[in-house]
Amino acid sequence: MEEDPLFQDDDEANTPLTAEEREQLIPSYITLRHELNEAEQVNIGEGLRWATSRKRDLLDQEFLSELHRRMFGDVWHWAGQYRTTPRNIGVDAYRIAMDVRQVADDVRYWVEHEAFPPDEIAVRFSHRLVAIHPFPNGNGRFSRLAGDLLGRQLGRPPFSWGRANLVDAGKTRAHYVAALRAADNHDIGPLLEFARS
Repeated sequence: MEEDPLFQDDDEANTPLTAEEREQLIPSYITLRHELNEAEQVNIGEGLRWATSRKRDLLDQEFLSELHRRMFGDVWHWAGQYRTTPRNIGVDAYRIAMDVRQVADDVRYWVEHEAFPPDEIAVRFSHRLVAIHPFPNGNGRFSRLAGDLLGRQLGRPPFSWGRANLVDAGKTRAHYVAALRAADNHDIGPLLEFARS
């Protein structure tokens, strides 16, 4: 069986979707990858407007799920719902809710006790979320926006994240993935540097 070109991707860092998850695509006009990326980018802008329209508790699990839903809900029926299937990265599906709650608790502690500088707290938050990979897709974009929102709440400007659209930005995406892998190995430096590059 030939793979659908819409979902064909040679980037090992992208999260593959199951057949059932692919069937949850909402816009019927989308047949090409760039159309999917464009639709998601428009929806992400709407999510950002919603998230910044008033003060919100960024460390609330319901907020985080709603943020993902607002970012991808016009494109995917499963937006905002934790994944139930295994992935090539991330925690086992049954651990997602518990691990997201733990991240929120950890970040509250870091903020309250100024355990790290504000940029580092926001980047660590983003990294921990993407490492969990709570949703079927969009985890990188979701976690970067969550980190940006937390950084703003802590008085910092938004991160540049390499100044490129990481969905299809070749070299920049490779640097991002390498920085994530370093953070996975307890070296947050490259990810902090990338976030402000």
